[in-house]
Formats: sequence, C-alpha cells, structure tokens
Amino acid sequence: MSTQQQNAPERTVWFLTGSQGLYGEETLAQVAQQSREVAAMVDGDERIPVPVVWKPVLTTADAIRRVMLDANADDSCVGLIGWMHTFSPAKMWIQGLEAMQKPFLHLHTQWHRDIPWSTLDMDFMNLNQAAHGDREFGFVQTRLRLPRKTVAGHVSDPAVGARIATWTRAATAAHDMRTLRLARFGDNMRDVAVTEGDKVEAQRRFGVSVNTFGVNDLVAVVDDVEPGAVDKVVAEYADLYDITPDLRADGDRHETLRYSAQLEVGMRRFLESGGYGAFTTNFEDLGGLRQLPGIAVQRLMADGYGFGGEGDWKTSVLVRVTKTMAEGLPGGTSFMEDYTYHLEPGRQKSLGAHMLEVCPTITSGRPSAEAHPLSIGDRGDPVRLKFLADPGDGIVVGLSDLGDRFRLTANDITLVEPDEPLSSLPVACAVWKAQPSLTTSAEAWLMAGGPHHTVLTTAVGAEAFEDLAEILRTELVHIDEDTTPRRFLQELRWNQAYYRLADGL
Repeated sequence: MSTQQQNAPERTVWFLTGSQGLYGEETLAQVAQQSREVAAMVDGDERIPVPVVWKPVLTTADAIRRVMLDANADDSCVGLIGWMHTFSPAKMWIQGLEAMQKPFLHLHTQWHRDIPWSTLDMDFMNLNQAAHGDREFGFVQTRLRLPRKTVAGHVSDPAVGARIATWTRAATAAHDMRTLRLARFGDNMRDVAVTEGDKVEAQRRFGVSVNTFGVNDLVAVVDDVEPGAVDKVVAEYADLYDITPDLRADGDRHETLRYSAQLEVGMRRFLESGGYGAFTTNFEDLGGLRQLPGIAVQRLMADGYGFGGEGDWKTSVLVRVTKTMAEGLPGGTSFMEDYTYHLEPGRQKSLGAHMLEVCPTITSGRPSAEAHPLSIGDRGDPVRLKFLADPGDGIVVGLSDLGDRFRLTANDITLVEPDEPLSSLPVACAVWKAQPSLTTSAEAWLMAGGPHHTVLTTAVGAEAFEDLAEILRTELVHIDEDTTPRRFLQELRWNQAYYRLADGL
C-alpha cells in the first residue's frame, strides 16, 4: 500500500432511508429502528471494506437535499446507499438526487425476510412497503437519468452483501481517482498512438492530475540517496528474493544491484514528497539514469502505486485504481502486455510480460532477482524480479482514448502453467487462456481499439469494473465466454450512438 493510501482519511458509505411524515411518529420510530438494523447488517458484512454509517430517516425534500450536500462536502464519504423502507413520494427526492455528486447504490430490500403469513395484518403492511416504495424511487432515478447500481434481495443473503461489497470497492476507487496525482518521468514512446490521450479530459472525467517531469529531476533525487538507505533495501532483496550469484555481495555485479536499490529509494522519495500515487517511465527518455528502472518499479507496484511503461499514463491510472479496488483481497494486480501467442488449434494461449515491469503480487512463489542485457534504452543491464504468475481466474482490462470518450475494454481469462519451462525468458510473465477463445477475444479487442498495455488482476472481477465504469460514466465493453465477433461489433455500434446522445449533440 502506498503512502498516499496509508495517509488517506477514513472512508465511509452513508446509509439513507426514505419514508414520509404521513405515517405518524410511532410508525416513523419503528422505521428508524428497523432501518438501523438493516444498516447494521450491511455494516457487519466483513467483505465490505469501509464502515457503513446510518443516517436519520429522510421524510422531507429539504432534509434529503441537505444530506446530499453534506455528503458532497464530506471528503471521507465515498458513496451513498439508499433504501425506501416505506413509500417515500419520489418528487421529494428530485432536488437532492440532482445535487448529489457521490456514487449511489439503490438497495431494494426490506426489514423482514419472510412474510409472516399467519399474523399478517394491515399494520404490518403499512409499515413494510419497500416492495412498491422502491419502485417509486427507481422510477425517479430513471427519469433523472441517474447513474447508479441497483441490488435487490434481503441483506442477509450473502449474494447481496457480495454485490454491495464490490460496488463499495469501485466507489472507493473512483473516490481515490478524484485526488490521484500521477508523475510522468519523461514523455511517452515516440510515434506510439494508443499511449497518447487527453489529460485535460481525464482530469475532468476521472479527477486524476497527470503531470510530466524531466527525468533529471528524478536523477537528482536518486543521486542524493545515502549508502545506508541502499544497504537497507539490498538487505530486503536478500531476505525476499533469490539473488543470482553475480549480484550478491561477493559477486562481480553487486554494484548493479546496489544501483537498482538506489533507484528504488530515490523514486519512492520523489513520489512520496509530491503525493503521487502513480507514475510512468520511458526507455527512450532516461536522462542521467544508469538503468531503466526494473525491480524498483515492480516493488513500487506491489506497494500500491500505479505504473505504465513507455509513458502510458492511462494504464498507470488503471493499475492504481485496480489496486485500490483489490485492497485486502487475495490475488494480485499488475501492469501487463500481450507479448506473443501460442496458436496451436484447441490449445491457444497468450504469453504476457513486459520488458521488466511485472508486479510480484500475481505470484505466490519466491521471485529471483536477476540482471540481464536490455537491447533498448542504451543503459546498463537492469535488475528485475523473474517469476511466473499463479494459475487461476483473472481479467485483463485496458483504457483507451477514442477522441470523443474513454473506453474500458475487459476480457475474462484463465491463467495457466506454460506448456514447458520458460528457462530462457529473462523476465516475469503470465500465461493465460482468453475467453471465449484467443482468436475471438483478440478480434473483439482489436475491434474495440483496446490498448496493448493492460492491467491483469486476479483479485477483482468484471462486476467491479462494470460498477466503476457506471460511476465514472465511462464506456466498458466486456469480452467473456458468450462473446461472438458479430454481436460484439453490434454492441460497439450501439455504444457509439448511445454515448454520442448521452453527452449531447
């Protein structure tokens, strides 16, 4: 976890309950008590990563508007959950919902799970009206074109809690984006199209501030690192990784390892001093650096920082956001790139890697620290962690700028073991089978204009990215086991019309 995450204020989700004054004080007291109990059940779900804070029952338009404005002004509030315990006339909610600037989840539930068949009377019916109260509320949200997530079911159902937890992680990630600062060390790789993008629109849409520094601004910090700080990091390397003999203290290239550690200390200090939660590097713009950062980038990613190679700030943002959503969950998240294919019929696979920068959170094994020549960059042999990603289910996601909007492209995958040992490959990598097949997924990805740099995660799934896209009002196309090229192309065409109309002509 990065320093920026550690120093963040406590995050909360507010629980709002709707009713009206028509029912009288006695009934409203029951509504308040029961809504506290429902909120407590939601808050008690250990899968939900932030506290769920109950707010007094809302019965007037003024109170609704006021709580929305209070939520907007509270930097710790990452989102709102709304539930209509009784019938709450939805015209009361219009001004408040239009003023609301936080992510919203409409929880369609009720205090009781089962109908009390033998004792059911009109008093019970008048008190428990969510079945039609929430439909009134759902109508006005649709009438206002309000982006939201809707979850139906009793709060005791584990499936309901799981969906609320996923949305909460997406809301937290969107909240993190609003204050995310990203440092670009140099520009992006020359003549590359997909790593370009509109940084002004990214700040307007997502909140992230993307700024460039001359690489020698970083070099000055790296060169100022004292030997004692390097000693400490080198000791960590020896404790956590299998270091090749040439890089050990008695090896002939130990100084190469020490400079990699010096790079890590300097980069960490630069990012921490500026409050940056994400960064990029570029092998074409290294200034006075003696190596392209390898192990330094890998370890910073493992600590929660976003990263994109070759100046790819969009993927760096997405790595950081995904790590925020995944915080505390099993599995890992890494910067990734499809590098080469295995196209044997019936056994197709992708091999993903990068020059150096793959995050070790995607393996449970003990990486080796190695230095190998890098044919690009014109610098010394960089140290990198080498390992193979663990098998299991995952997803790869990319963010591209289409000119009139951003698009998230996602593909469900299954990570697998390679057919044979990759003993000659000098970098960390992952091998996976794409859904529904490599050829279909690749065709769909290419039609979508998805980028060649991606985020690979085994910690969060497609629903988290769907929730994030809804919160950010950003297009997402999802390639899964049911995808066909024809239907996918139709979806892209429909989306083109939708987003043009949604943003106005």
